Amino acid sequence: MRYEGIVKIDSTAVPIEHKLTLTIKEAAAYSNIGINRIDRMLREPNCPFALYVGTKKLVKRKEFEEYINSRLTI
Repeated sequence: MRYEGIVKIDSTAVPIEHKLTLTIKEAAAYSNIGINRIDRMLREPNCPFALYVGTKKLVKRKEFEEYINSRLTI
């Protein structure tokens, strides 16, 4: 249903593979990397998959996947 150019979205869950960004908990579940380690990675300067929305830290899913795929160790 549309209201003046705004799309109303129902409260159904969006699968992780369709999300652009993930919370730290979602990224941990998705990658099997611990929450604390992901948090430290996000705080590194020029982290390619960090997105800050105010003080909230999010993980850019595609960039996170590329980062993991290009590394032997984390």
